[in-house]
Amino acid sequence: MNVTSAAITLFLVMDPIGNVPIFLSILDEIEPGRRLRIIVREMLIALVVLIAFLFFGRHIMSGLGISEPALSVGGGVVLFLIALRMIFPRTDANTESGARADAIPGQEPLLVPLAVPLVAGPSSMAIVILLATQQPDLMLSWMVALLIAWFASAMILLGAEVIRKYLGRRVIRALERLMGMILTTLAVEMLLRGIEAYLSG
Repeated sequence: MNVTSAAITLFLVMDPIGNVPIFLSILDEIEPGRRLRIIVREMLIALVVLIAFLFFGRHIMSGLGISEPALSVGGGVVLFLIALRMIFPRTDANTESGARADAIPGQEPLLVPLAVPLVAGPSSMAIVILLATQQPDLMLSWMVALLIAWFASAMILLGAEVIRKYLGRRVIRALERLMGMILTTLAVEMLLRGIEAYLSG
């Protein structure tokens, strides 16, 4: 995997397009002037979390005795399940009510659920750990890929109001399904590589 494919994978896993209606739902009762500040703050928190997992996650996996092929296969399975959820999404009502359940009524969301798990979720953490474990000599490249994916996601979420206004929910849903199809192929490729590494080892 190179920087481009890693950045695309992380971007798809962060799913900023799919998170647009959820972010807007959670921040619906917040003053418009505060929304952008909250999104910036939560995105920065998510970036710090992902960087921490990028540099220290592989040590955790090593301490738990998890092999590289197992991590690759596990990451592929997680990606595949995420892709299926993107292609066949739950209803907006269920998704938004679930997101609202993690938010504290009348207060600004902090860390949960915007930063974690909507942006820096288990899947994003698994991907950065996988990258760092498979090719630890390319940590600078993986850091660049993470920053690219994070920046692109941040720009989309900061423009959430405009995106919803001009595209509408139907177009957003169609784009999310398209990204799910792309993510499916990446998940299968990761699975095959993990199986191949296990068999050859």
